[in-house]
Amino acid sequence: PVTLGDQLENLGRLYSDKTNPIMQEFWLLGRYHIQQHWTDANNGRYDEGTESRRLRFGFQGKFFNKLTLHAQMVSGTDLEPLYNGFTELWAQWSFSEALNLTIGQQKHRFTHDRNVSSRYLNYLERAMLTNMFGLDYTPAVTLSGKLGSFSYYTGLFSNATGPSMGNAFTKFNSGLSYLASATWDLGTKLGTENAALNLGYLYSDLDAQATNMNRFTNGLSAALILTDGPFSLVTEATSGRGGARGNVHGINIQPGVFLTDNLQLVGRYQFAAADDRGGITAQRRYERRVGLNNGDRYHAAYLGLNCHIAKHRLKVMTGMEYTKLDKLDCWTGSVAF
Repeated sequence: PVTLGDQLENLGRLYSDKTNPIMQEFWLLGRYHIQQHWTDANNGRYDEGTESRRLRFGFQGKFFNKLTLHAQMVSGTDLEPLYNGFTELWAQWSFSEALNLTIGQQKHRFTHDRNVSSRYLNYLERAMLTNMFGLDYTPAVTLSGKLGSFSYYTGLFSNATGPSMGNAFTKFNSGLSYLASATWDLGTKLGTENAALNLGYLYSDLDAQATNMNRFTNGLSAALILTDGPFSLVTEATSGRGGARGNVHGINIQPGVFLTDNLQLVGRYQFAAADDRGGITAQRRYERRVGLNNGDRYHAAYLGLNCHIAKHRLKVMTGMEYTKLDKLDCWTGSVAF
């Protein structure tokens, strides 16, 4: 049977004609995410609130069978301001499946956790250590492509970005970062329906004026992604090295299973350890609001139930997370649409 998700699969596609030599596709893009949370800490502090997390709107078009143009504006938190610059503003020229050149404001894809679009996340927040790197959308020049079962992504990124696109693309006095990422499609070699191994490396200048990628000099990541029928499992190890507050190493384990075609049970366990005292910074949302700030050892366990009304186009996520940073801990309940 045709589901609502199937019916909305091409929502936003205004034009499609692969035989047209000038324009092959044109899409309107957009997303809106809203969430409610309740956080209670063992230090007596409590926090709750509703947040319009993401409002984006833009377009993507494909021209001459080689050129893709992409633009998405973004609002501020709770839509203040309504226009807060662009998350993405780039042009890509595809020489072949093996070589694509992209120039402009784009996503910094270090770690598999970061690479997953917010459309497809199973949790309100990415992992704590992923967020500690200060990754953001930023002006860059990248190369990507696929050679058989091997995919790669690499590029040079500015360490500054902001709502002013003029400044973002012309002021490069905040340092640069270099990223290299490779993914091997392992197919059924591990006995599952699908398997992939992703490896990543990050180098950052750590300039004092940087607004992103300003915590670690070097980053390493390795992720194994498995799917088998309704089951999925992501296991990722990440290491951030260098910087004023030393090294931090962590692991992020994400199991999931579809109980029905629409209901998905998900879990996550995170552990991170800092070499230097106070080297870990807790999540900006929820945890720091109730006094979990800096520490040496971090544990977090999450259990949630997601309802996919129309696949990832329309879904409700609910969950509960327990977090411990040294001797402080907290519980956070959440629901998102």
